Amino acid sequence: MDDDRRRLLIIEDDPVGARALRRSFERRDYQVAVCDRAEALEETLAGFDPAYAVVDLKLAGASGLECIRTLHQRDETMRIVVLTGFASIATAVEAIKLGACHYLPKPSNTDDIEAAFDKGDGDCGVAVSPRPSSIKTLEWERIHETLADTGFNISEAARRLGMHRRTLARKLSKRQVE
Repeated sequence: MDDDRRRLLIIEDDPVGARALRRSFERRDYQVAVCDRAEALEETLAGFDPAYAVVDLKLAGASGLECIRTLHQRDETMRIVVLTGFASIATAVEAIKLGACHYLPKPSNTDDIEAAFDKGDGDCGVAVSPRPSSIKTLEWERIHETLADTGFNISEAARRLGMHRRTLARKLSKRQVE
């Protein structure tokens, strides 16, 4: 292994997306490891010590927020960027609170991700969107806020949301449509 190369961990359950990101970062001289599920993160970290991480927010059966917490607890200086097709205010806030340095909507390219790694401060010049949130977006934000409050315990989150656990699990497995 070449220790001079930047070490990047990609946590993504879509094999096509993970492969494309991996190849793109390897061309930029990163040493890359890929983890396809939250349950395999500890095992991956046992053999790989990343300085950077790209985390998909929605993983099969889990939230990428759990991975952010684990990565940040392991190394507070790690630069973590969250990628998501399910952008919401609640998950963006939680990702940053848990240790991510940036939060990007999909699709984002390697240039966007590298810029996010290097960005240390916020931008006061970002335009505020006048678009109101849809009911589905508000529901999605409330679900993720409750999940974060319960330490990602689906049974407790379902209880607090007043729904059956299976209903919540189904909602989490669906792709958000706006």
